Formats: sequence, C-alpha cells, structure tokens
Amino acid sequence: MNKYNSLSHAQSEEKVVQRLQHLLMRAGTIIEEADTRYITNSGMMMQVKTLSEAMYQGYRVLDKLRYCALQNSAGFDKVSINDSSSSSLQFIPFKRFRTTSKKDDKAMCLESYGALESLEISIANMAEFIVLLGGCERMSRRPYDIYLYTDNFMFGRRTEKQKLMSFLLENNNLPGDHALAILPIIGGVGVGKKTLVAHVCGDERVHSRFSSILHLNGHNLLTILDHGRTMFGTMLVIIEFASDVGDDEWKMFHSFLIRMSRGSKIIIISKLKRLARFGSVQPIFSVLSYDELRYLFKKLAFGSVDPAEHPWLVQIADEFTKVLYIVPSTLLATNTLADVLRKNLNVRFWLCILDKVIRYAKRNASTYGVHPNMLFEEGHHVDITDIALHPLSVKRYTIDVSIKEESPSVTMGELLADPSVRPEGDFILIAWESRIPPHNLVHLFVTSRTQGTHEG
Repeated sequence: MNKYNSLSHAQSEEKVVQRLQHLLMRAGTIIEEADTRYITNSGMMMQVKTLSEAMYQGYRVLDKLRYCALQNSAGFDKVSINDSSSSSLQFIPFKRFRTTSKKDDKAMCLESYGALESLEISIANMAEFIVLLGGCERMSRRPYDIYLYTDNFMFGRRTEKQKLMSFLLENNNLPGDHALAILPIIGGVGVGKKTLVAHVCGDERVHSRFSSILHLNGHNLLTILDHGRTMFGTMLVIIEFASDVGDDEWKMFHSFLIRMSRGSKIIIISKLKRLARFGSVQPIFSVLSYDELRYLFKKLAFGSVDPAEHPWLVQIADEFTKVLYIVPSTLLATNTLADVLRKNLNVRFWLCILDKVIRYAKRNASTYGVHPNMLFEEGHHVDITDIALHPLSVKRYTIDVSIKEESPSVTMGELLADPSVRPEGDFILIAWESRIPPHNLVHLFVTSRTQGTHEG
C-alpha cells in the first residue's frame, strides 16, 4: 500500500482496476486453453482450480471498484416498481446502496490488493503449467459440447471434469479380481452432477474405452442380476441413488459385476455423503463457491450484453447471488432466475423479481422452519404464493417430456415474470427443461391449491 501513497485515492483505484483487468485477461486465456486439453496430472488440476478461484475473486473485486462511486451516490434509496398483478406502485427500500465510511474504504483497499496479490502469485506459478499443457492432448468438441460451454452448463466444473475424465480413461482398477474402480459424485439436487457425467460420457475417448454404458436407479439395484447373459465387455455403470443402500445389497451387486465384466468402472451419483463409503477413489463434491456462483449468475443474467452498460443491475445481481447462496442452491434455480432477468434488463423489473424471491424464501422459512431449497430436495410441498400472487404450493417431480401434453402447463420463469399467465384450476409448473441428450426430461412441479380441495 505504501507504493501508492504518493498518488491520490482515485488514481490508486484506477491503477488497481487496470492491473486487475490485465491479470484477469491473462488468467482467462490460460483457463480457456486448459479447458481444451486432457489433463491427467493431479498437480496441474489443482493449479487450474487455484487460478480459477483467484480469477472469480478478482472479477468480484473489479466490479466493486468499478461501481464504488455508484454506491456512494444519492438518489437511489427507493425504487418504484410496477407489480404485474396490481395497478398500484410499490416501493422497495434498497438499503445496501449507502454512503461508504473510511472504514469501508480501507476494507475495500485491502480486499483489492489482496485480489491483485492472489492473481499475481497464481499466474506467476503457471510457467511450468503452460509448458506441460502444450504436451496434453487437445480435445475434439462437437456442437453439443460448444452448447454446454456457451450456456455455462459446465461452469465451475473444470477440475471435476478433468478428474472424472482421468478416472474413466486410466487403468485405475485395484489389483486382482476383488474390486472395481468406483467414483462417487456427491452434491445437492440440481447442482449439475448428471450434466457433468453426461458431458464427459459424450467424449469420443470415453465411448471407445467402454463397450457399453449402463444407467441404473439405486432403488432397484439388484434387478441387474437377471440380465447377466446380455452383459459382456468392459462396462461403465452409472448409478443414481435417491436413498442409502445396505452394505449386503451393495456387496451382491459389486460381486456380480466383477464376475460379469472385469475392468468395468462404476460412477455413483447422489446427494447422500454416506454413499462415498463405496468409492475406491476420493469422491467429487459438486458445489460452487460464492465467487463462482456470482460470476455464473452475472454471466447468465446479462448474456451477450456488457454489464458495464447496466451498473445498477450488477449491484442487484449481487443481491440475487446472496439469496441463492444462503443455502447451497441449485443450478436449476440459478438458470431459471437468470433466464427471466435476461429478457428484461430493467431496474424496476429486477427489483420486483428480487422482492418476490426474498418474500418467497422468508415465507417458507417462517412456515416450515427451513429454506425452500431444502424442502424441494426432500420432496416436500413448497409455498409459492409470493411468486404466483395466488395461494399455491408445489412439489418436485422429474417426469418424461411427453407428460406435458396431459395437463395445462406454464414455466416457472413465465409465472415469475407475469403471474397472470397462471392457468385456471390445477396445472403443471415446469421449473426447467433439460436439454441433455438422451435424457430429455423435464423438471415438473405438480401444483395444488393451499386453499380448497383441488390437487393435481
């Protein structure tokens, strides 16, 4: 900090911003190139993860520095919004926009230099990494892979993707015939576990490595015993568990696979941490840090639009991130909110949606004692009165796309943006439609009235 004592505060901030921008560009270039290579070295994977974390922290600090002047400005204490279900105007105080003190300025200064130092150290330590990266085989990307990257479906999964790829391609089965290589992938509902697996399994090298890829449900695990005659070659078995499985049942399943297909591998997908006990390697825990979630949400919410053109919306996006991060949130909720906001880059509209989301979370926390995300994960009803502006509750289902034709339906995004689109009577609320082939599924919420006897 003494280095900048001779400069004014404004000049110091300008230099920090310029330096951050330069370092972030360099970090992004390295990470983008790493995304196109097969990396099997665990040390290199950790370097990518460290650099990514420093980059996301740098972007957060850069936004803070850019819009510090706006936070100090007056005239934005209250913003009027026009609720789509009412002709009256409401006013939401936006208390976080306030004049900063000298203490805040000092904290901001320390944080900005801390972010600079992290980026400088991380990039300086990448010299050997860049040399080794040139020797890593380049991936071939199909149109679907590009779609995943441009829509950020694989966001924040660089290390996880490389670890899963290495697990599948390396000869890492234990010696002898007594065990198979097993990798558990653990994370909450809708955080991208199946997306990660689907993306990696779509790689040509993985396809050529295994003669077949089987998808099983954990609740009927032993039904595979009836199909031994049809199983041959080296298989990849992907099992999704919604609940725990007994040790004896797992031993029967495991022994059967060893007899049927030597060299096969197993991927366990679940939200239950205790299932990691079956793994032969360290599990992958699928979770985003705050800075990663913030960066992802901003990218999705603004799309191709430059956030610098909408400084107030960047501040509001930070408020959405705080709400989403209170409880480990789902990518489903993140994508749904961002999709709604991206279609209307208006301060009043964004504040209206933010107010609905906050009231929705508070209502469920007050009624049920837990965050609505936890209710969804456990399969309980969730009150969405503040979103629909009508007494309604929903329950989570995942159903084939063909069922949409049987009942009136509306998407969560449509209902959030304009509650008047709600069909009369009972209807199906579509939270998000998965576009991952071949699993063309839709996350559906079958709605029921909180008042009256109708239920669908």
